Amino acid sequence: MPMNKLCWIKIIAINGLLSVVLGAFAAHLLDGLLTAQRSETFDTAVQYQIFHTLALLGLICIDDRLLVTRWKKYAAVFFLLGIILFCGSLYLLIATNITQFAIITPVGGLSFMLGWIILLLAAIRDK
Repeated sequence: MPMNKLCWIKIIAINGLLSVVLGAFAAHLLDGLLTAQRSETFDTAVQYQIFHTLALLGLICIDDRLLVTRWKKYAAVFFLLGIILFCGSLYLLIATNITQFAIITPVGGLSFMLGWIILLLAAIRDK
């Protein structure tokens, strides 16, 4: 069964929009309000969000005949989970200053890594 590309395009569009909005918010409204370290953390979250939004876009553009669709779906889910957990936890950390949110961040990073590993395995395995 092929990926529901229309659903993924909507997810990608929302993530792309959020990346730009949050980046602009940080550049124009948070400038001078955050410490240098917090500002760097926010920038890291925005960068990882946009990079993995573009990775999702590239993933759905890969011809379904090249990769096992199930593996593509798993990679996409792990990229999205990484965005939510990694980037989301950093955004919450900045917004609330509750340092316990940083505990979630490595789980999001692991999700990103699993997405890339699954994509590699999908490319290695014969369809």
